[in-house]
Amino acid sequence: MAQIFSLEYPQSLGVYDDYAAAQKAVDHLSDHDFPVENVLIVGTDLKQLERVTGRLTWGRVILSGVAGGAWFGLLIGLLLGIFAAEGQWLEAVLTGVILGVVWGAIIAAVGYAMSRGQRDFSSVKTILPSKYELLVEHKYLAQGQTLLGEMPGAATTL
Repeated sequence: MAQIFSLEYPQSLGVYDDYAAAQKAVDHLSDHDFPVENVLIVGTDLKQLERVTGRLTWGRVILSGVAGGAWFGLLIGLLLGIFAAEGQWLEAVLTGVILGVVWGAIIAAVGYAMSRGQRDFSSVKTILPSKYELLVEHKYLAQGQTLLGEMPGAATTL
């Protein structure tokens, strides 16, 4: 798999401020019969963003554990329901949900207690590149530079 994301002798064809601009450049190359299979779009200067979504309290932690446990219990209950005796399908599903709720709450509470208040907030994380660099096989560099130089409003930085 890593082989597909590598070039033999990569050279920088340009650096763009956003993905849309890099994609537009590759599309321009493609429209002019450039062998785009020799191009990589590489996100560089990575930064991690974490958005705090709220305060964690015992109530929110347990409610979250109950909700997650209910979904997992529903899945297990449905799987067990396949093998349940005739007329006991609903009982198998409900048993799975109830056990999921109980264990979900317990596991969430134990996990929160073990954190000892070190992280009393919930958040979501992502990693975003600051720039996008086009890399190309060395043998196609000159052709790519010429084509991108002809592109209307070309704005690349090397």
